[in-house]
Amino acid sequence: MDLRLKGKIALVTGGSEGIGKGIARALAMEGCKVAICARRKETLEATAKELSKETGQEIIAITADLTKAEDAKNFIDKAVAHFGRVDILVNNAGSAPGGVIETLTEDDWGIALQLKFMGYVRCMRYAIPYMKKQGGGRVVNLIGNDGVKPSYWEIAPGAANAAGQNLTMSLAGQYGKDGITFVAVNPGPVRTERWAGLVNAMSRDMGISHEDADQLAPRSIPLGRIAETEEVANLVTMLASPLTYFVNGSMIEIDGGQQKPLMDQLRNR
Repeated sequence: MDLRLKGKIALVTGGSEGIGKGIARALAMEGCKVAICARRKETLEATAKELSKETGQEIIAITADLTKAEDAKNFIDKAVAHFGRVDILVNNAGSAPGGVIETLTEDDWGIALQLKFMGYVRCMRYAIPYMKKQGGGRVVNLIGNDGVKPSYWEIAPGAANAAGQNLTMSLAGQYGKDGITFVAVNPGPVRTERWAGLVNAMSRDMGISHEDADQLAPRSIPLGRIAETEEVANLVTMLASPLTYFVNGSMIEIDGGQQKPLMDQLRNR
């Protein structure tokens, strides 16, 4: 199937590694020109070079810390100045600390909200006027299933994700008349560069072995494993296609049918 993405301009935040890198690769393989941003300049530029060589598409790197409004604006403005438009915005940058309310600090909550939520707000704030002027666009927000499937160990990311999901649905109602559509993708656990660190944190906070912590997520998923980055990237690329623009104001989980929050299994052991 031709996804009709050839020649489209896509902006992907958090594109230097993990899910964001996978999304940038998948979009480029379908013919998109892509701008990626992240905080670490060297890693970002190396990724852009790697993906450009691999896909044959133009990939540009723009360093940005999306906790800063000026950096978010600079990313959007520079990408549009370079490519002339923005057809697709994929908000992916950001993570939030896991933990329970007794141990999460004010800084932990600030990290969750400033990057995972406000980073998305900032990029959409600056991209939407360009999309309105050009007559439309597509926004795909990578959020997380703990916004709709709460877990006591993931209350900070869950709160940020729930806010992002609400915002996505609200904007879909506001900007449909301008030809701009929004969809939220909610992954469960995904095998990225961060996974080992998350397992270590779970082991520490729950007082269980690393091996037991590493098995919590697979045991919570009927398929018996966590997602690979390519699986999330493939879904996002399909949703970025003009063929799926009528999927607007929707939330789509990609979590293998995960039902019970993975940390909450411990209460029943």
